[in-house]
Amino acid sequence: MGQVYSEPSCQAAFDSDVQQLYHLLTADPSHLNVQEQHSGDTPLIAACRHGNLATVKYLLDNKADVHLTNKKQRTCLHYASRRTFSLLDYLMICILMPVLLLGYFIMLQRQRRNAALMEALLHSGVDVNAIDYKGNSALHYACQRKSHRLVPLLLQRNADGNIRNNDGETALDIATRLKFKKIERMLKKTR
Repeated sequence: MGQVYSEPSCQAAFDSDVQQLYHLLTADPSHLNVQEQHSGDTPLIAACRHGNLATVKYLLDNKADVHLTNKKQRTCLHYASRRTFSLLDYLMICILMPVLLLGYFIMLQRQRRNAALMEALLHSGVDVNAIDYKGNSALHYACQRKSHRLVPLLLQRNADGNIRNNDGETALDIATRLKFKKIERMLKKTR
């Protein structure tokens, strides 16, 4: 149920195998920013796809290039902003919700981890306004996912809410269309 990469460093990053990454980077430092042939993903993008905070921090500490894009023109920040709950997360939340609100605490923990991932990337100097092949910025994806924790982080880093994607929508347009009132208010405040 995971991603399969032809590059060992990308696979290790996706799998959160920091020890394997350490061995690969020690043997050949060029593995740090290698791009997988099929998708163009780097180890940092692979780690962000899977939401591996420890792996992302390890790669950033080793000066992984946050500006590299894959074949869809997406940076690591795009994938961090696209993070959402998996089917397994939803099942655990639903099953455990009646049991002392454990599901709620699992949900909060996942949201905090996604916010920590975003903060780590934002502190690394990533281009907060980079757009992908659909014209979407990280702010567009955070609005689509109704990420009340991620939208303010992006806005604090001066994410441009006026960027229009290929459909002609700004982040505010997306929040308005999806009726996410709280996000809509946040975006209107920054205008």
